[in-house]
Amino acid sequence: MEKAVYNPKFELFKNYINNKRIAVVGLGVSNVPMMKFLKELGATIIGCDGKDEGEFDKELLSYFKDNTEAMYLGDDYLSHFDGVDIILKTPGIRPDKAEFGSAVKSGAVLTSEMEMFFGVCPCKIVAVTGSDGKTTTTTLISKILSKAGYGVHIGGNIGNPLLHNVETISPEDVVVVELSSFQLMNMKYSADISVITNLSPNHLDYHTDYDEYCDAKKNIFLHQTTDGKLIVNMENERANLCGNEAKGSVLKFSLKNVSPDGAYLKDGKIYFNDEYIMDASDIKLPGIHNIDNYLAAITAVYHMVDKEDIRFVARNFEGVKHRLEFVREYRGIRFYNDSIASSPSRTIAGLKSFDKKVILIAGGKDKGIPYDEIGKPICDNVKALVLIGATSQKIKKAVLDNISDEASLPIVQADTYQNAVKYALSMGREGDIILLSPASTSFDMFKNFEERGNLFKSIVMGLGADESEIQE
Repeated sequence: MEKAVYNPKFELFKNYINNKRIAVVGLGVSNVPMMKFLKELGATIIGCDGKDEGEFDKELLSYFKDNTEAMYLGDDYLSHFDGVDIILKTPGIRPDKAEFGSAVKSGAVLTSEMEMFFGVCPCKIVAVTGSDGKTTTTTLISKILSKAGYGVHIGGNIGNPLLHNVETISPEDVVVVELSSFQLMNMKYSADISVITNLSPNHLDYHTDYDEYCDAKKNIFLHQTTDGKLIVNMENERANLCGNEAKGSVLKFSLKNVSPDGAYLKDGKIYFNDEYIMDASDIKLPGIHNIDNYLAAITAVYHMVDKEDIRFVARNFEGVKHRLEFVREYRGIRFYNDSIASSPSRTIAGLKSFDKKVILIAGGKDKGIPYDEIGKPICDNVKALVLIGATSQKIKKAVLDNISDEASLPIVQADTYQNAVKYALSMGREGDIILLSPASTSFDMFKNFEERGNLFKSIVMGLGADESEIQE
């Protein structure tokens, strides 16, 4: 066990939590270390979740029952906040539910694990948000800082929960977190260094509209002091405008223009201000969007590291799972897993990463966003299209609206991922690329994009074991 580091913020937090009644709303395996931690600090825990008992893993349910004062499950799970001091809400539940409002009026504090952590963290926090590129940018920042010798703790949407490990974090360390709009909505803390990779319509099945989505993202910097730094994408209108609301310094990165204070691409080379950093070709990850991710990461950490640390990561980092991840080659066909692509813009970036037309598997849950923009990029970059899930018809319409001869781009509908891979394989030839890049969330069939990507990889890795596969 790592040695505890004295943290005056945490000493105050311990006194605050002792004897508090805390309702944990939204129960999952990631709650286990947090609940154990809060119990050890003297809190009484109440568990609340909209699922019924039968929808839980049995061992997990048993743990929650053994470690809570009470469990409230099912439709009325938000109706039991009497006498509760703190409500710890999971990001997937909107904070403006009437039951939360009533509890707050009665004196309860509505917060989240991430917000609690920000309040007690003893070191510098670098936070990343955006519609696309969050995870890769977060990972790049953490790897560059680690190469430079910092003690790095990574969390949020990526990595492990952080609150229960706060005692092992030193003031000299750096915390790097990826934050979603769900986590940022109503957040009352901001990071020391905040990065907005880009903004485009997303999660409109959760947010009331695009403005609310963007407003949630802004909490990553709105609570900074004048010492804070905001890094924004100069080429993205909504992200760039955020700079007008920042209290601290604003740094901008750009693929197309020379940035006066940030990283930019010019003639195939990457600069920070006027200082040469490296050739773009040094970056091992494919695709112009990954150069964009590097520009964001470089702008965030440039004043904290040596240029050689940046170059080392660029030349050696092979990418994050489920993000244009090479799976295998079979029958001369290369398979790539881009399950993270839960929006049209992310899939468009993936399509442009290859130097030839691909066979695309796309579709998933409909989160209420438009798909018009994906039609032409599919027509330009796809030789055959396999659709699956609720957004299939939206994607198909976007394609047909941009094509004169339907026969020039075969479109097939699949009912399962096994069939989707089978249909894609049947249309492939040696030298082809089959790409899973759904342009949609995974929640129609899966718990998350990782589960979706892992199934795809499992199916692809199993090819050849069944000789009944289609061969045309």
